[in-house]
Amino acid sequence: MVNNVKTAVLLAGLGGFCIAVGYMLRGPSGMVIGLLIGLVMCGGSYWYSDKLAIKAANAVEVTRDQMPQYHSIMADLCNRADLPMPRLYVSRNPQPNAFATGRSPEHAAVCVTEGLLNILTWDEIQGVLAHELSHVRNRDILIGSVAAALAMGITFTAGIARWGLMFSGGRGSDRDSNPIVALLMVILAPIAAAIIKAAVSRSREFEADASAARMLGTGEPLARALEKLEYGAQRIPADINPAVSSAYIVNPLSGSTMANLFSTHPPVPERIARLRGNGWA
Repeated sequence: MVNNVKTAVLLAGLGGFCIAVGYMLRGPSGMVIGLLIGLVMCGGSYWYSDKLAIKAANAVEVTRDQMPQYHSIMADLCNRADLPMPRLYVSRNPQPNAFATGRSPEHAAVCVTEGLLNILTWDEIQGVLAHELSHVRNRDILIGSVAAALAMGITFTAGIARWGLMFSGGRGSDRDSNPIVALLMVILAPIAAAIIKAAVSRSREFEADASAARMLGTGEPLARALEKLEYGAQRIPADINPAVSSAYIVNPLSGSTMANLFSTHPPVPERIARLRGNGWA
């Protein structure tokens, strides 16, 4: 229920932001354009967030015949959690990482990277998959997807504002437009997006870690996996939109100093300490 309320607030915020930008650029007439853009973005973030995330990750769906152990582990975890089987994907990304996406447990997808498959044991992969399935069970995937869409929407509309100011020569087309406020929006939008992502995603990683450990009866496999994933993410760069970085189990941009400034993940050493200290029990 809490996540549903947060999702509704985020969607309303995205719609309101688009309307506000339309008003600042074009006055009252721009509010209609902003409303239409907001409706498209809200609808797209709800219905197609999983498809967009999978496409952005350059991932392909894998069948049981192609990867029997991947499917077998997930089927066992779904049975323990009493959840439907999500669609399983593999991304060609060489960085070791994983994420879950979708709008509900019935429309969920889990994706691991080729880098993850190359460095983790199947015991450790089970810990990662339990973590991602916990996001599905806790219904974090919808709010995470919507938050990512909101962040991308802010960036997109800020770009429109920037171009609008350039072509208008700093003057609004309507009397009530305010190019100074629009300029402030361009400057503050990326910061607002980072704050939104951080507020949504930090606590849920701890919760998903704890849920995964309870599902397996131990936090050790996930703890070992996090050690390897953090090491790999710091050394193997990934071409990932910062707006969707919060979906991954470890920060895929952790090798970047600027990315750490707006980190959407709690420190991995703290996560590992909780898992090994029975903080999940």
